[in-house]
Amino acid sequence: MPPVRVDAPTLRVLASGSSGNCSLLSVPVAGHTCHWLIDAGVGVRRMKALLAELGLTFDDLGGVLLTHLDHDHISPPMINALPEHAPLYLHKRHLRRGDREGLLYHRTEPFTDAFALAPGVTVAPLLAAHDDLGSSTLRLSFDDFGSLGFATDLGHVPDALVEHLRGVDVLAIESNHCPHMQERSPRPFYLKRRIMGGAGHLNNQQCARAVRDIGPRDHVLLLHLSQECNTPELAASEHAGAAYALTVTSQDEPSPPVTIAGGSPPTIRVRHARGVQWSMF
Repeated sequence: MPPVRVDAPTLRVLASGSSGNCSLLSVPVAGHTCHWLIDAGVGVRRMKALLAELGLTFDDLGGVLLTHLDHDHISPPMINALPEHAPLYLHKRHLRRGDREGLLYHRTEPFTDAFALAPGVTVAPLLAAHDDLGSSTLRLSFDDFGSLGFATDLGHVPDALVEHLRGVDVLAIESNHCPHMQERSPRPFYLKRRIMGGAGHLNNQQCARAVRDIGPRDHVLLLHLSQECNTPELAASEHAGAAYALTVTSQDEPSPPVTIAGGSPPTIRVRHARGVQWSMF
C-alpha cells in the first residue's frame, strides 16, 4: 500500500501494555510526512509488520522519543534495526543507565529542556516520578495545528505535571489498573507496593482525576492497561459523560489514528482499539 500521508499531526498507539509500548507520531513538515516513534518496546518482526500495514519501513522513521528505559518501552533489537539517521531522544537523567545496560549504541540526543524535533514541532519534557529515575512526560506543540500530551508510567500526578499538560488538544495518559483487582490479584506484595506506591503506575481513578484537571480539549487515549488487573470497560467507565473522545488502547491491536488538529469542537464518544465503537453517555 502507498505510505501514509497526513494533513495534520496524528498519533497511532501501535501497542500499549506491560508486554510492549510503542506509538507512531506522523506530522506534515515542509510538504512531507515525517514519522517518529514514542517508545520502542516491541519486537522487530512485529514492528516491520505494523509499519508495512501503513506502507512504511524502518527507513521512514525519523527517530524515537523515549519516555524511559524499562524493558517494555525500549527493545534493544528494535533500536539496532533503526536507520542511522534516526536518533534516540531521551532525558539526560537516563544516560548513565542506558550506557550501563548497553541500550544506547544508536545515535543518542539527550534532553533536559524543550527542543525542536523538526521545523514547527516542539517537544517540552517534564520528568515524572517512576521507580528510581522517573519517566519523561511530553508536551508536543505543532505550529498551525494543536498540541499533544503524552504521559505514561507516572506513579502519581503532581500539580506541576497538570500545569505542564493543561489544555492540550489530545492527551495520551496511562490508566494502568483497577485498585480492587490489583489488591485481590495473586501478584507478590512487593510488586503491588511498587505499582501502587506513588512511583509506579496510575490507577483508573487517578487517571480520570488527572484528565479532569488537565482539561484536554478533544481526545483522550488511555494507555498501558494491565491485562491482569484492569479491563477496557472499567477504564472507560471513569470517563462517562466527558466532553471528549476516548480511545482505549490495546496491547495487541493498534489504535485508530487520532488527529491533533486543534480548534475542533469537543464531542462525546468512545473509541476502542479493537475496531471502532461509538457510544453516547
